Amino acid sequence: MKDRLNGRRIIVFGSATGIGAATVKRLAQEGARVCAADINLTGAESVAADAGGDTFATHVDISDEAAVKAAVDAAVERFGGLDGAHINAADLRVIMEDSDALTVDLAVFDRTISVNLRGHLLCTRAVLPHLLKNEASAIVYTSSGSAVGGEPTRPSYAMSKAGINALMRHVAARWGKEGLTANVIAPGFTVTGEMKASMQANASEAEKWFNYFRERTPHTRLGEPEDHAAMVALLLSEDGRWVNGSVIDVNGGSLMRG
Repeated sequence: MKDRLNGRRIIVFGSATGIGAATVKRLAQEGARVCAADINLTGAESVAADAGGDTFATHVDISDEAAVKAAVDAAVERFGGLDGAHINAADLRVIMEDSDALTVDLAVFDRTISVNLRGHLLCTRAVLPHLLKNEASAIVYTSSGSAVGGEPTRPSYAMSKAGINALMRHVAARWGKEGLTANVIAPGFTVTGEMKASMQANASEAEKWFNYFRERTPHTRLGEPEDHAAMVALLLSEDGRWVNGSVIDVNGGSLMRG
């Protein structure tokens, strides 16, 4: 599969860490030309350097319409167009304050919706005119099992992710006849390098947390960013052309639905 994405021009929103960073590297390994866009430009530049090939970084705040347009314009200027997009960004800084529907600070709700949902619409609006110039293009969104799972906390996060699923289905239904596919990956609990680093200060508590998810996942291990990157690469390739309008759970079986 080394050349499965050979020459395809792809922008990844939210690419400095975790799933986005792994996706940039996987796409580059498969021959894609990749724009790594992130609010953390230094991190995105490091990812782009590691990815190699025709990969470059640009700044973006997906809650800012002008910044989103500028990032897409930079990718189009560099590549001459776009064939795919992975919209992956989220603001997780406020997630611990996302309590419940009765007590959540509306500022937390507004920030979550602004980035996790409105930002995805802004990215979609910015890339669509370029993707629709091609006969075969694709958008992949990152959502979450929280959109359907039901939790006693994090209502703002869950609502934003459910909205992403709805946005994806709209895009798939509206522009599928024009050669555009749209799909969602819904990650399960995923252990990132950043997560490991942040938990080093309390290793015993971190191990309890990991064990909690291990017990609830019918698999031999927890998720890794590369698991999701592999699915994104498939959906952005010709191998994924017949997949459209789907929410694909990449979670080791922690949430099973039909």
